Amino acid sequence: MLKVFSTAAAWRNYSAIRDRLLKKGIKVSVPPIILRAKALGCYKRRPKKKIHDREVLTSAIGDLIQHDASHHRWSPYAQEKWILISSLDDYSRKLLYADFFTAETTWAHIRASEALILRYGLPLRYYVDSLRVFRFVQYRDSFWKKLNLRTDEADPYWKQLLKSLNVDIIYALSPQAKGKIERSYRWLQDRIVRTAALEKLSTIEDVRQVLREEIHRYNHLQVHSTTGEIPDYRFEKARKAGQTLFRPFFVPKPFKSPKDVFCLKETRVVNPYRRLSFYQQEIPLKHIAPGEEVDLHLVPNLPREIVEIRIWWKGTMIQSVNYPFKAFPRVHF
Repeated sequence: MLKVFSTAAAWRNYSAIRDRLLKKGIKVSVPPIILRAKALGCYKRRPKKKIHDREVLTSAIGDLIQHDASHHRWSPYAQEKWILISSLDDYSRKLLYADFFTAETTWAHIRASEALILRYGLPLRYYVDSLRVFRFVQYRDSFWKKLNLRTDEADPYWKQLLKSLNVDIIYALSPQAKGKIERSYRWLQDRIVRTAALEKLSTIEDVRQVLREEIHRYNHLQVHSTTGEIPDYRFEKARKAGQTLFRPFFVPKPFKSPKDVFCLKETRVVNPYRRLSFYQQEIPLKHIAPGEEVDLHLVPNLPREIVEIRIWWKGTMIQSVNYPFKAFPRVHF
């Protein structure tokens, strides 16, 4: 018990101790926990809080989705940092998506957006920073200046995806401008790292389970300090009242599968031997004339370490082929 209170003193979060005791069937409020911490010499006074002046500026769910990632060592027993990618609805403050990835890649953010859109629909706007995944910025994304290619005149894959679905993108110009989602990372780091330390968790799957429990507690049990309502209750109340800007998702023509929407895209030209070259792999195309352009839709499967290449020509999918990741050593999916 002394270890638990020492941990609380270090992080100044006694409500987390209350929740942890509740999991063990011990129901107690925060004030007695603080008194016990003082008696054990484990109490540290909290810094004086700033006046709470935050407010909700959006008028409906789906109006603005705050999307970001946090690089952190989520367990002291883990050997590496993991990336937590999450998406938060600005109006309800509900976390609509949150999951760990071993690397922050374009595909990781596409998967996050896919999970949100397939479950809730198409939002009006996404709010992100100027990370390379989201935005091309001249001078930063180029080795030299190209006067014919300025900031936002080239679209990364993630931006192409959102534009194809008619979802707008707003860019934050500083970390402070993303305060709402940044605050969620602070309390997630606080609670998840503490639990991982006490339970000696070392794998991403074990810590992912803690993440799910914390997201459920936040979305379904905790009253938000700004809205004064439980996020899920506020979200569902708005949805039932028609106070939503989410639009139903549909697969745009000529595609027939979400795979051809939520994918990485490349364009190649068929060579004189009726083949296309993709990172030193030669894919035969018997019925396509040399010189024709074809579109490649790449759908990585991370658990199985394979990538499906779906080949499209003039609005028709003509071929699908699977390759192991090892076939493309220079590509980081």
